[in-house]
Amino acid sequence: MSVSINSTTDFITFSSYPQAIAHIDCDAFFASCEQARDPYLKGKPLVTGQERGIISAASYEAKALGIKRGITLSEAKKIYPGLIIIPSDYELYSIYSERLFNIIRRFTPQVEEYSIDEAFCDLSGLRRMYRSSYPDISVRIKEAIRKELDITVSVGLSLSKTLAKICSRENKPDGFKALPGNELHDYLKNIPLERVCGFGPNTVALLGKYGINSVLDYIRRPKEFAQKILGKIGLELWLELRGVSVYPVSTDKKEKYLSISKTKTFMPASGNKQLVMAQLMRNLESAFIKLRRHSLSARNLTVYLKKVDFSAEGMQGRINRHSSSTLDFTSICSRIFDEVFQPGAVYRATGVILSDIKEGGFDEHDLFEDPVKIEQLQRVSAAVDEINQAFGKHTIHIAASNIIAKKASHPRNNLAWRKIELLKGETFRRRLNIPLLKLF
Repeated sequence: MSVSINSTTDFITFSSYPQAIAHIDCDAFFASCEQARDPYLKGKPLVTGQERGIISAASYEAKALGIKRGITLSEAKKIYPGLIIIPSDYELYSIYSERLFNIIRRFTPQVEEYSIDEAFCDLSGLRRMYRSSYPDISVRIKEAIRKELDITVSVGLSLSKTLAKICSRENKPDGFKALPGNELHDYLKNIPLERVCGFGPNTVALLGKYGINSVLDYIRRPKEFAQKILGKIGLELWLELRGVSVYPVSTDKKEKYLSISKTKTFMPASGNKQLVMAQLMRNLESAFIKLRRHSLSARNLTVYLKKVDFSAEGMQGRINRHSSSTLDFTSICSRIFDEVFQPGAVYRATGVILSDIKEGGFDEHDLFEDPVKIEQLQRVSAAVDEINQAFGKHTIHIAASNIIAKKASHPRNNLAWRKIELLKGETFRRRLNIPLLKLF
């Protein structure tokens, strides 16, 4: 039974767990994977991102020193000269991520892969199966992940996804917080609005003008107020924060893409027009490989170049039909590049975004298009994909990107350990889907 808040009671609901939603959030995931793989790194200040020149992830030991994601490696070294810096190994992180979700699915089939290191899971109705309370089931999941993957996660348990996500941040790292419905009124009075996923700085400032400074202040107001001030999302969050689950745990795989982007930071930075162009063309090839893998076609192309001072400039172009062929976009990519590239500037990254995406992967043509040419380009793309799948990505590539096949000597071009230490029969592009432990 639920009751509305009024002047005579502080209770939001008397129900403990009408629905039990857990949010599982890995602690410093990339750094934790590296420490799990190599015991020598455990307990040491560690960052990943050597190949980018800026920190992608930092271990909690590094965070304790004031080193955080997004700062340059040179700045981090000034803070702590003994910092361990390694290249990112995204293949390793993907393997750990897949195993993480598989462990969670052993406890409940209703799991949403929210990001590479986050999951929501619905535990409702599982108490009888496990003969345990919802908090006990959550702790069992947490301990199974620690035992099998040697990484820690923080878990939040409550009545909705929004509340569970607030709880998972309560005692990081390696934390656990269970919030039943009959404790909402006590807990939420001390939770600032900034902790709510969906409340940005502007929303927090707006609500502050109405004297709303905590989550409890917000849900004390009538739902009509929430809808009038913040619209549909405001009402949905008002309900979620009161323990009414509006956002279900979705088990669907991501299948619909509004856009596909590919970016790459290269080291050393360069002002060489031919080299920067080659990096951009490699981005274009990678984006179209993904586009075709999901049987999609695109019409819009956005090109952007990022300088060493992290400023970026870009421009969008459009062809007159949807296409899945890389070669349909190379000319427009080249023209945009010539417009954006500034002689004398030094660049550190390039990127492309494909948008106006259409499902089905069919390359359109009209009365003014050559259907034979379109079909030939489709067949070329199919052949390139088949060869690259057999012999490794970018085995066949656009000639303009050939210059980057041999990377310049630079400490940031160091490869991840797993790409160097190969098992018999493995190649740089084709390796077994297992994380090798570094025990020497």
